[in-house]
Amino acid sequence: MSLRVLPQNLINQIAAGEVVERPAAALKELVENALDAGATRVDVNLRDGGRTLLSVTDDGKGMTPDELTLAVERHATSKLPDDDLFNIGFMGFRGEALPSIGSVSRMRLTSRVRGSENAWTLAVEGGAKGEPEPAAHPYGTRVEVRDLFYATPARLKFLKTARTEQMYAREIMDRLAMARPDVGFTLSGDNNKTILNYPACEGDLFDARLKRLGAVMGREFQDNALQIEAEREGIRLTGYAGVPTLNRGNAQMQFMFVNGRPVKDRLLQGAVRGAYQDFLARDRHPLLALFFELSPRDVDVNVHPGKTEVRFRDPGMVRGLIVGALKHALAGAGHRASTTVADMALGAVRREGEGSSHSFASTPGTGGSSGFNAGRYQQHIPGHAAIERSYIAQAPTDAQGGHGGLFDRGREFGGPDGSANIGGDGFAAAAAAALSGGYDAAAPSARIDNIADEGKFVDHPLGAARGQVHANYIIAQTRDGLVIVDQHAAHERIVYERMKADLAENGVKRQGLLLPEVVELDEASADRIAERAEEFAELGLVIEPFGPGAIVVREVPAMLGKVDVSALVRDMADEIAELGQGMALKDRLMYVCATMACHGSVRSGRKLNADEMNALLRQMEATPHSGQCNHGRPTYVELKLHDIEKMFGRR
Repeated sequence: MSLRVLPQNLINQIAAGEVVERPAAALKELVENALDAGATRVDVNLRDGGRTLLSVTDDGKGMTPDELTLAVERHATSKLPDDDLFNIGFMGFRGEALPSIGSVSRMRLTSRVRGSENAWTLAVEGGAKGEPEPAAHPYGTRVEVRDLFYATPARLKFLKTARTEQMYAREIMDRLAMARPDVGFTLSGDNNKTILNYPACEGDLFDARLKRLGAVMGREFQDNALQIEAEREGIRLTGYAGVPTLNRGNAQMQFMFVNGRPVKDRLLQGAVRGAYQDFLARDRHPLLALFFELSPRDVDVNVHPGKTEVRFRDPGMVRGLIVGALKHALAGAGHRASTTVADMALGAVRREGEGSSHSFASTPGTGGSSGFNAGRYQQHIPGHAAIERSYIAQAPTDAQGGHGGLFDRGREFGGPDGSANIGGDGFAAAAAAALSGGYDAAAPSARIDNIADEGKFVDHPLGAARGQVHANYIIAQTRDGLVIVDQHAAHERIVYERMKADLAENGVKRQGLLLPEVVELDEASADRIAERAEEFAELGLVIEPFGPGAIVVREVPAMLGKVDVSALVRDMADEIAELGQGMALKDRLMYVCATMACHGSVRSGRKLNADEMNALLRQMEATPHSGQCNHGRPTYVELKLHDIEKMFGRR
């Protein structure tokens, strides 16, 4: 068989196989073209999940007849004015999308530039290009793609159901909408049914972006998002991250954007895990959206056919920026917990009282199911203002010295170092003593000089203890509501934070191996481990290269006890290869700390007296991150008097 040059139509079909994997991939290319053309509104219409019809209409600058003809030629683009692939300032740049899509479908482009008296249209069918013809159309461009993959029937066999393909299309639209909150987006399906409608958001960038993120990711995220803003060596990072108590069982609500381009990068997963490791269990994931702005020369966007992956020039610095910014935001949030915690508590009470004739009347036609029905209870959920008031005491201090979180407010009632001033051998002293004498000895103890004074602690963020129910939950009264505290979860976080502080101050104690253990790996994994020898030494693991493809382990962290050294090293090597960092050792150390904190904290079922309960509340106020336990569960729920009175029909 002799060599030959393939026909142009077959070349286009091969390119389409790389670029146009499914209708959603074609949609992505067309919407990106619309955004590059300066559109302020993009309307998308699908039929049969995009198989029968995929239409994208924008109000961008449009194209002339000559430009229409050129646009469907391979590698024709207006987005590389200086022919520099390392200085890409647009979403698209290869000039492959339109000819590739046209080679496997029946495509029609209709466009009108501003100032022109009429529009022009051009048809492309299976790669055969027609001639521009006059048409009627408003300013902007419409691209209609009909019978996608009719020219390559084999590709049709690999498509999913229309509903699934429509779901993929929505995911693409959601990501692009998050990247451009200044642009309005609509998506409609069969019978012109509206699937999504995102109006353009006004205001400054942060406000507009949060509104759009709330529309895409949900109101819960909008109400519980922490603002992210950091810059390092010319790379600016902005965005929003959810508080730890707002989490999910997968990472699908984690988004990354680079210079306005939605991308997927394993770097994000590892960095987020590192930032939230003290707050969430390994199988729980926070919600966040991060936006990077950097010089196009510091990132390569031409490493994936679909432009969905990028490669940073300095990935280590980018990871450090993510981890540092997220940790800073979480620390600034103090004890803020998700508003959904109190909302769920209020909703549960309402469901129990749904037979009341006052404010719990059901919506007609909702049936008698005991499960939660958003439509049935929606009008009784506290409004945004009420929710804001319910956690204002937990909000971080703003730049103007506004209302501080619990940790900051706790300083008002304690010593200059922020420790709770509870007198005598207080709870803080007991916890400190437990650190030096064994974690399992830590138990709350305090002496309150005048417990008869009912108003003594009411003005504290977590109020004054009024009782204990079911030998596990402390009921506290604040000036404008009440707080319910899970005593075991709260004390577990307190002990855990003290253990972390002790490790940071005194370092991780090492235990030398009587016989150093040699771990055999492939050469690449051994090199990755050896490069991070200093980092692992700080965590108590002393390793050295031992010839090609081998590592010798001489010391291990003492707190791990008996450990499978070989398995630990291999786990770290796998994580470095996958995530760019070795979290296995740190995870194990933190797991041991969390386990010791769990066993060393006050147990569920233990009855506490008034002194001990108030001491625990004061120590929570003085401890960072005490709003959630080590697994991301809330340690307390605050109910405002206003909302309680609404439940009982008093308001």
